[in-house]
Amino acid sequence: MKLTTHSASWLPIAALYTAALVNAHHLAWWCLPVLVLATAWHMRAALYGHAQPGRTTRLGFAALVTVGVLLSFRTLNGISAGATLLVAMTAAKLFEARTRRDWYVICGATLFLLLAACLDRQQLWRLPLYALCLLLCLAALRGLSGGAALPATTLLRESARQLLYALPLALLCFLFFPRLPGAFWSLARDDEAITGLGDEMSPGRIARLSESDEPALRARFEGAPPPAAQRYWRGPVLHDFDGFTWRRHRGAGPPTGTLEFRGPAYRYSETLEPNTHGTVVALEMSQPPDTPYVSMSADFQLLALRPILEARSYELTAYPQAMMRGELSSAARDMDLALPPNRNPRAHELALQLRARAADPVVYINSVYAFLREGGFVYTLVPQPLGRNSVDELLFDTREGFCGHYASAFVDLMRAAGIPARVVTGYQGGEWNPIGGYLLVRQRDAHAWAEVWLEGRGWLRADPTAVVAPERLQRDLLQFGDGFSGGAARLLGSSRWLTSVLQAWDAANAWWQDDVVGFNFARQLNLAGRMGFGDGDWQTLAIALGVGLGAWLAWIAWSLRRLARAARPDALARAWRQIDRRLARAGLPRASHEGVLAYCERLELTQPAAAAALLPLARSYAGLRYGPPGEPAAMREFLRAARAYRPAYRPVFR
Repeated sequence: MKLTTHSASWLPIAALYTAALVNAHHLAWWCLPVLVLATAWHMRAALYGHAQPGRTTRLGFAALVTVGVLLSFRTLNGISAGATLLVAMTAAKLFEARTRRDWYVICGATLFLLLAACLDRQQLWRLPLYALCLLLCLAALRGLSGGAALPATTLLRESARQLLYALPLALLCFLFFPRLPGAFWSLARDDEAITGLGDEMSPGRIARLSESDEPALRARFEGAPPPAAQRYWRGPVLHDFDGFTWRRHRGAGPPTGTLEFRGPAYRYSETLEPNTHGTVVALEMSQPPDTPYVSMSADFQLLALRPILEARSYELTAYPQAMMRGELSSAARDMDLALPPNRNPRAHELALQLRARAADPVVYINSVYAFLREGGFVYTLVPQPLGRNSVDELLFDTREGFCGHYASAFVDLMRAAGIPARVVTGYQGGEWNPIGGYLLVRQRDAHAWAEVWLEGRGWLRADPTAVVAPERLQRDLLQFGDGFSGGAARLLGSSRWLTSVLQAWDAANAWWQDDVVGFNFARQLNLAGRMGFGDGDWQTLAIALGVGLGAWLAWIAWSLRRLARAARPDALARAWRQIDRRLARAGLPRASHEGVLAYCERLELTQPAAAAALLPLARSYAGLRYGPPGEPAAMREFLRAARAYRPAYRPVFR
């Protein structure tokens, strides 16, 4: 199959380009230009008869793109490197695409690229793109398998009909084919810093904090959600400080004291998006979920014992007024008092001065609050970069920063005064979606605050950002135009209609994530149980799958029933069949291969009288069937004569 001007011949290349585009986000930068170059070369050769590259050139090209993948990704493994290599090798295949087999190989590679895109991203907005790619690929295969003479519109229409026939089977397998938890790849990203969480925090190194509207989690509450002041979603806790960067301490074990869950409880179900820090981000002081794969650490983190590589759901209960009874261990005290030597000396001198004037730790904490409140500090998302002594430069030079800056400085001042303290990262706030009935927490809601240890009271939350910019905890981050997306974001925030549309879209995404992407084995069994299939685990799913498969096959058979029986003949053919039956009963059958005129010629040899009576009808039938369109009166006359015809048969004795 050579590429011609026939529209159906373009379908394999259109399918290949669609598959490459849905993978474009993780392909090497040079991959798509190489594909365009190979396509142009192939078209030039096909349309103008120019020779394709020789074997040596093609092998050299394949080796070159393989080296390019190794240089771009340092490996041939992984979904990004594999997709890049597959696109590049398919481009190389275009240099020698001459036969139908070559195009079958290209279509097969296209289907693998589509699979790679589906495994890498499952967002709802990508679903139409995946469906389009599959439709183009099926139409291309239909054209290769004998439909090359058909126009592309016909191939696409037939392929769409086939997809509709297959859709119930796909839904059936989705609902009842047993599935196992887990993911194929862990897809870490090396993008620009965004307002997400990690295992460390270096506020002075990020000169500009960019925004991300990606969801971090969604929470549905049994009753009313907690007030805004209690919407602190706890993530990684940072203990180790080198004067510039805060890091997690991996040696923390389970809580050493007695944790009392008291006060009002908030019961909620949470869908947590994938993360790289392995923490189940939840409302502060949430009990661990009823699963062996999550445990609570000594600093009240909910740690996942398995990597969170896909969205997961948890049933949780939070007690905002919970507190820990007992003494702080000496190891924990030393860890949360440690400061690097010869770093941030001006901040430590300030801490000693304020502590000397304070009667107790509570008074000292309030004096630090007063220093931040009255010192002309500014909350901004575009602070000046800080150097080696980041806390000193923030407190005495730049006086501007965001939550990470102020949490870092506050904990440093606490430790310098002999008060155990640590940095807590997570999220603060959330946007209520009235359409979906859940609280949406986005990555842009990422927040950092502090915790201090007070004897007899345990660990208490201290949020210095609430002192510097109390509106930060009350207003949407869109209102902080300094460093954000400016007019477009404000327009979205001020338009009620656009807000409703965005909430509806997010609710649809939540349904897609929770009920489609998050549809797991437990939900399969629950669905089968509601359908009355009992409680047999794998056997239950097998029975449900078998019943559904039988129903689908019955539906297919019913839909195709008209193809299984012969088409009903028209009035002209029915009239002549009636003549044939009368001739057969009279002992003068017509052979299946004989035309009506040829039959009359044979009949004239043995039964001249019967042939003479039949010949006018035969000529009339042949004229109406194979001649130009006749008058309706001629058709009516033939039908009347056919009904009245009776063969005059007289046996011939020899």
